[in-house]
Amino acid sequence: MRADAERSRRRILDAACEVFLERGPDAPLDAVVRRAGVGPGTLYRRFPDRTALVRALVTDLLGRLAEAAGRARTAEPDPYRALRRFAHAAADLRMGAAIVVLLERLVVDADLVAARARAVAEVEALLRAAQDAGQLRRDVGMGDLVLLCVRVSRPLPGGLAALDADGTLVHRHLDLALAGLRPGGGGGDGAGEGGAAPLSFEQVIEAAGRPGEPGATGMAE
Repeated sequence: MRADAERSRRRILDAACEVFLERGPDAPLDAVVRRAGVGPGTLYRRFPDRTALVRALVTDLLGRLAEAAGRARTAEPDPYRALRRFAHAAADLRMGAAIVVLLERLVVDADLVAARARAVAEVEALLRAAQDAGQLRRDVGMGDLVLLCVRVSRPLPGGLAALDADGTLVHRHLDLALAGLRPGGGGGDGAGEGGAAPLSFEQVIEAAGRPGEPGATGMAE
């Protein structure tokens, strides 16, 4: 793909992520066009309909999620610091929140399944390393981490958004939440005994489902 075409594609996907987060998966595509600063023809040549755009966006987000996890593991030899670095990168990109918002509009293809498998493998490697080092409670699963990032990174409603105008409040709350995932952080004994079972990413996808697709149970299939 030529550099200018890739830049246009990147602008469209970034704009779509912002618009869908703000206005939901049924937001008008004209809003995506305006946010991206491209013509309607540019969008529709690359993504002929909403289904294609949503599928491409989720595939892209999963790829970026995997890359963020890989970079964190390479940059930080300490397992907990690597996990924290990844969680903050994911919050900045609002990846998890966007994926959850778009699940009901998602039609799965082979590229998306492959992107999801890579993302799950990368993030679970971070979790296992932190748990094996005794730096993360055993009752924390990837689903717990993803939903934590979703809850923290969703835009605040109405006037409350002014409290996080510079984006720092998201990271403060994320650090507070991550501290509770460390052994001795509260809510469990660090070994998963007596607490809830870890929540997997498969369970999150299964719970979200895919309305409109008979017999479908989510991205896990």
